[in-house]
Amino acid sequence: KRLAYVPDFPFLYDKLTPWEFLRFTGQLFHMNEQDIETRTRDLIPRFSLEPYLRKSIESLSHGTRQRIAIVSALMHNPEVFVLDEPMVGLDPHHQYILKEVLKERAAQGMTVFLSTHQLSVAEEVADRIGIVHMGKLVAVGTEEELHNLGGEGNAELEATFLALTREESDVAVQRQLHQG
Repeated sequence: KRLAYVPDFPFLYDKLTPWEFLRFTGQLFHMNEQDIETRTRDLIPRFSLEPYLRKSIESLSHGTRQRIAIVSALMHNPEVFVLDEPMVGLDPHHQYILKEVLKERAAQGMTVFLSTHQLSVAEEVADRIGIVHMGKLVAVGTEEELHNLGGEGNAELEATFLALTREESDVAVQRQLHQG
């Protein structure tokens, strides 16, 4: 009940409709019908799911399926929300909506862990950023702390990422050259 997870390619029951899937998910979290209705009342229209609620999930696009997974994860108000590449398949409008929802939920006390290769998304929504490179956590901090650590001042996060990971990449290339 305390955790929700949305992978980059979420598993949904293809033979169900989105509404059946949301009800099923709510029931897994011991939510009654009224709670399910109440908690999805805001999320369904925000993620533009109304036209799809009675269609088979298997007939829906990847982006629509992603939005269903996000709504199903948020409806039980988890304390911790983990998302892996959540923007995959989302159009710019729904990317914006998701970023707004994540900021709102974080402001309400939800902890959000977001894994993304889109550094602009991290810049927009994160108050702390961890940089992982070649399977290692290279740096953690606020955007400003990372810029200072990378010696990039007020640069874009991309420049900071490259500065912080350049040395690690150079070492890995040297290792490969010596082993080859």
